[in-house]
Amino acid sequence: MSSDARTGAAPLPTGPLSQIDYSERIPNNVGLNEDRRLQRALEGWQPKFLDWWKQLGPALPTKDVYLRTAIAVGRDGWAHFAHVPMEEYRWGIFLAERNPERVVSFGKHKGEPAWQEVPGEHRADLLRLIVVQGDTEPASVEQQRILGNTAPSIYDLRNLFQVNVEEGRHLWAMVYLLHAFFGREGREEAEQLLKRNSGNADAPRILGAFNEETTDWLQFFMFTYFTDRDGKYQLGTLKESAFDPLARTCEFMLKEEAHHMFVGTTGVQRMVERTAQVMKEHQTKDIFPYGAIPLDVIQKYLNFQFAVSMDLFGSEQSTNAGNYYTSGVKGRWMESRRKDDHVLLEATREMNYVADGEIRTRTVPMLSALNLDLRDEYVADCTHGVRRWNRAFEEAGLEDRLILPHEGFNRKVGVYAGHHVSPAGEVLDDEAWAARAGDWLPSAEDRQAVAALMIPEYEYGKFASWIAPPRTGINEQPVEFDYVHLAEEGLL
Repeated sequence: MSSDARTGAAPLPTGPLSQIDYSERIPNNVGLNEDRRLQRALEGWQPKFLDWWKQLGPALPTKDVYLRTAIAVGRDGWAHFAHVPMEEYRWGIFLAERNPERVVSFGKHKGEPAWQEVPGEHRADLLRLIVVQGDTEPASVEQQRILGNTAPSIYDLRNLFQVNVEEGRHLWAMVYLLHAFFGREGREEAEQLLKRNSGNADAPRILGAFNEETTDWLQFFMFTYFTDRDGKYQLGTLKESAFDPLARTCEFMLKEEAHHMFVGTTGVQRMVERTAQVMKEHQTKDIFPYGAIPLDVIQKYLNFQFAVSMDLFGSEQSTNAGNYYTSGVKGRWMESRRKDDHVLLEATREMNYVADGEIRTRTVPMLSALNLDLRDEYVADCTHGVRRWNRAFEEAGLEDRLILPHEGFNRKVGVYAGHHVSPAGEVLDDEAWAARAGDWLPSAEDRQAVAALMIPEYEYGKFASWIAPPRTGINEQPVEFDYVHLAEEGLL
């Protein structure tokens, strides 16, 4: 929250440009050829990754896709665009440039040199954080596997595939850390990252949101807005880590994560623009018959994705989060901009909880409430997005608005778990919740009605009836550019 008194001016970016070596079997900027043992281990993992991609990656056959590929790391630019067969995409290992003078900026090690190796006392914590982060990356690809079959345009299909290949590279980022710094245990965990699958009854993904089915493009856009935004904030805390290779890895991942959120932000924006246009044109909220998605259904999807994404932050009070911070393993969002002592032993804050059928407030130690601190930053960010989306209704002269539900709505983790809270923040009993839940969360009928609109549009420059075209194309290309060449002749 940039306007918060706790933050100051953002530091200027620093560091030279670091080229990525694409002549290697595994592209990298970490000098992989200087460690033959590590190189062989990762080259042994590579075919397993490619098998996973073929089995659980995008299902729609393509010849090639107009993809962005990293060619350098640094503030001066780093992306190259070209039509690339997805199975030949050069996944690799890219870390932000190392600052040899970097020191730990928080916790009990504040001011000490950043760690270049894993301290024995923090090994288990760092391993767990890397495994959980790594598990989310392939999970979203699995969740989005069949979306190409119902893409609303070639433009949107390209964006889906760009997200997919970058999530695959983010998996590589975590696997590199596991192989390079955690020995046999790390190699075993890297194997498990490909054996767990989203929604698998016997071997599900670690976090609940990544086992939810992505049923349609409305949910995909909500996922890339809300759930990938959670990823942004989690990566932001790991970017502060005293373990420098993890910090540098996450710093580069954040560059790619920005595109995923762009897809969600603009996807929902275009959908809302179309909804407002059809509502105004036909003077009705019941716009399914006119090929658009009603506002109340969009709101239900928003409510659902926001709630499951909020659960990803964990319990509001967490001893583990405090320990991670004190030990230097995981910092806060924009740690360097916080106006406090970066140790927090005496700091407190207010926290909501439920008691006797109402939401109350109590004072808690800041160190135990760092998950809540991060979640507050996330909610403020989400609020700005919803406000932008609502401009479509304002400009159409409509009074209807989307809202961000209360933090306690439909929660399964933390102080609100086991309680029913309405989107407006009213604590409800079981009977009242059961009577109203269908008004707030997407029903099977809602999903079926949305699915009925998911008719693919593969003609260049054309868009499905339920979404507006973007204002500009990708990389200064026109909107009607041939972003994707499908494998089957006659589809375009």
